[in-house]
Amino acid sequence: MTIPTDKPVLFFDGVCNLCSGFVQFVIERDPESKFRFASLQSEAGQKVLRDNKLSETNLSTVILLKDGKYFTHSDVALEMSRDMGGLWTLFYVFKIIPKALRDKIYDWVAANRYNWFGEKESCWLPTPELQARFLS
Repeated sequence: MTIPTDKPVLFFDGVCNLCSGFVQFVIERDPESKFRFASLQSEAGQKVLRDNKLSETNLSTVILLKDGKYFTHSDVALEMSRDMGGLWTLFYVFKIIPKALRDKIYDWVAANRYNWFGEKESCWLPTPELQARFLS
C-alpha cells in the first residue's frame, strides 16, 4: 500500500475515545481539509507502524506523516498546531520545552487514556461526508 503524501496524515488509535476526539477536534478546525486521517488499526496504519519499527499492537502514540517525515508523541500536536494556522500556531511555542519532558507527560496521558476517556469496541467511523479525508 502506498500512503499519499500530498497532505499531512494523522494516524491515531481508532478505538481510543481521546484519540478519536482529537481527530474530530482537528476536523472541526480544518475547513480547508489540510489533514488526512487513518486509524493505526487500518492497513495504512499498520504499514506506518511496521516502517517505523513500532509495535503493531501497543498503540501508545499518534503518528503524523508530514513532508516525508514521521512525528510521534508530543511533536504531533505541536506540528499540527503550526499547520492549523490562526491562533493555534501559538501553541508551537511549547517546542522550547525539552522533548524528553514533553514526551514524559504525553506517555503518562497515553498510559491512562483508556481509564480516563474509555475505549470503543471498534474503530470510530467517519460520516460519509468526511470519508474522503480518511485512508482505508
